[in-house]
Amino acid sequence: FIDSYVFNKAEYVRFNSTVGRFVGYTEHGLKNAEAWNSDAGILGQEQAELERFCKPNADI
Repeated sequence: FIDSYVFNKAEYVRFNSTVGRFVGYTEHGLKNAEAWNSDAGILGQEQAELERFCKPNADI
């Protein structure tokens, strides 16, 4: 599961479920990734999206 965040046609941060963390690609994205990776609630929401959306549709 990949959840990308884009601003002005440029990806600045991405959550990758294989890695289990956010990765920043710009200065702003690095700051967001650091903050979001330290918040268990936000990481839990991303894992919940994996369970809700990907796992039920994996056999399609």
